[in-house]
Amino acid sequence: MKGALSWPFLRLYVLTLLYFSANAILNVMIPLKGESLGANNTAIGVIMGAYLFTTMFFRPSAGRWIQKYGPMKVLRTILLINAFALMLYSFTGLEGYFAARVLQGICTAFFSMALQLGIIDALPDKDRSQGISMYSLCSYLPGIFGPLLALGMWQNGGPYGFSLAMVAIAVGTGVVGFTAKMDGNKSEARAVPAGQVPMSVAKSFGELFKNPHLFRCSVLMLTASVVFGAVTTFVPLYAEQVKHGSAGVYLMIQAGVIVLSRFFLRKKIPSDGKWHSRYVMGVMLLLTLAAQSVSYSAAAGVAFFYAGATLMGVAQALLYPTLTTYLSFVLPQASRNVLIGLFIATADLGVSMGAILMGPIADLSSYSFMYTVCAILGVSVIGFAYMRNDM
Repeated sequence: MKGALSWPFLRLYVLTLLYFSANAILNVMIPLKGESLGANNTAIGVIMGAYLFTTMFFRPSAGRWIQKYGPMKVLRTILLINAFALMLYSFTGLEGYFAARVLQGICTAFFSMALQLGIIDALPDKDRSQGISMYSLCSYLPGIFGPLLALGMWQNGGPYGFSLAMVAIAVGTGVVGFTAKMDGNKSEARAVPAGQVPMSVAKSFGELFKNPHLFRCSVLMLTASVVFGAVTTFVPLYAEQVKHGSAGVYLMIQAGVIVLSRFFLRKKIPSDGKWHSRYVMGVMLLLTLAAQSVSYSAAAGVAFFYAGATLMGVAQALLYPTLTTYLSFVLPQASRNVLIGLFIATADLGVSMGAILMGPIADLSSYSFMYTVCAILGVSVIGFAYMRNDM
């Protein structure tokens, strides 16, 4: 196989799958553990949100470091820190979980940037969207088995099983990561073209508002990620209010749809550097319908619950690789790594806000109302995806 499905890249996708397996388990275990200890939705949201809130701050710096040292050197260093973070879960309580989530957030900033920027640099333009889509696919694949594995650990009361799972994931990512390679020298640090000065991290924040391409994509990604974060954090608790609803089944359906969509629709994701208004607006509409379907399921039944999982999965599968690929074409080469890091940081911020801000809304009203708020957010930015002349 060649291109995005060649062996060196398949190895990187396996590494991605292993790395994100821990989070798929933790996304279910932490809310359940928190509730059993008497924590309210606000506290659970803060612990869950600390992960990507930390990641958000380190994304732009990660892009700059990767440009300077190359993705593979950065990757191998960060895997050691990640192993330590995972070990913390095996012998600490909620306070330790918060510290571990912060450490994981730092690691994920560098890990995901190293993988994605390495893939972008190593693949030809026509395969770029496929590579990003396959990376994203493997980052969500653990969502199929992770929630069910976590629920099994929780229901059987096996703390040792949870600890062993974290240790096994830490060791597995280390072994695969330290033996992974990319084609040729493309994984090494790239020199900035003559006459161009690398952008500082501080200056990149101004570009978020000055660069229209970056601003449009960031607003869309931020809004969508608020919805994604609210689903990830509170579905394990909300499922108990849906007759015959199961958080494990919901998350498995959503992750399965993401995986299938990203694989079978990977060639449909635009990879031409043009903005496709109708395509992006359609994805945002799917997101809105998904959130409202989940909201309505408490009253209307489990069919709406799982329909929401399906629609959410399709929207999540298409939006991120579409926007990331588009930006990889239109951003200036000298500052591309830092600015893409900033864009991905908006996704992290959105997921964190989905946990941190939606928790109090659920406490003051209900989960169902909170998901209606998510639907309102989605519909409010559909028009923002429109560009009169696609470019």
